Amino acid sequence: MTRIATANAYSAVLDNLMAAQQRQIDAGSQVSSQKKATDLKGYAASAETLAALQSVQSSVTGYLDQSDVLSNKLSTQDLALNQMADSANGASQAIKDALASGSGDTVMQALQGFFQNAVGALNTKFDGRYVFAGGQVNTQPVTATSLSNLTSAPSIASLFKNDQYVTTNQLDESTTIQSGFLADKLGTNLFNAFKAIEAYDQGPNGPFTGQLTQAQTTFLQSQIASFDTEGTNLTNVAGQNGLMQNQVDSANKDLTSRQTMLTQLVGKITDVDVAKAASDLQQAQFSVQAAAQVFASLKSSSLLNLLPSG
Repeated sequence: MTRIATANAYSAVLDNLMAAQQRQIDAGSQVSSQKKATDLKGYAASAETLAALQSVQSSVTGYLDQSDVLSNKLSTQDLALNQMADSANGASQAIKDALASGSGDTVMQALQGFFQNAVGALNTKFDGRYVFAGGQVNTQPVTATSLSNLTSAPSIASLFKNDQYVTTNQLDESTTIQSGFLADKLGTNLFNAFKAIEAYDQGPNGPFTGQLTQAQTTFLQSQIASFDTEGTNLTNVAGQNGLMQNQVDSANKDLTSRQTMLTQLVGKITDVDVAKAASDLQQAQFSVQAAAQVFASLKSSSLLNLLPSG
């Protein structure tokens, strides 16, 4: 009668073979991925904790990505702000040199160069966008190209095309900084200083060529303070930008530490013991082989094999 139960034996051995194959597949997946499971269902009671950790981890990663971009933008702003400060200080020195030599032959040429440097700084781009344009990131914030534009334009204000939106960035869940500067706020006073000299050069007491007259000398002496003041102001703005760079660097270090901690916490839930997984895979392979051998043996011991043929 036991031979008549061969079908039941087949079913039991086949179930064991399939279960062994599934264990082999699961163990192989763990060895190759080094993860315990491929979805939250595989983590049972830890699934809710894992989902929460991964959500925080994703948020921290987003802040880290933003801080990297912001850090690069602030570095670009630092170069531009220092370039503007150098333009103001350079203009002051050009006037002092003209006064020292008593000649005005090169002063306007020098001032033209420093003015263009200032305009270039205000029209600085980062990632294809103008950094001092406020919200008008695709519009060049300064349209002037030469000193003559300062006196021909209706007003200095008309030369600036930025709006008044100041860029803000969120460093983490609780910290937000205003990281942007506006072209008109940075350049108006400096442009007025350049305009005063350009207007004088084009006026009845100009141009500044050859030996400086007493009136020209007195005028140029009175303009030095304006450029010196703007050089100091722009250096201070560059310093503010530097403080923001330090703040972003500090936030980046904190976020990196948090990211490392979160990765470790997630790993404790998801990562497999590679040695144990390899051992489980080997045992699963042995189980498959054993089940397959039993299945083959059972097939050869079937009652049908004992019945006479014909």
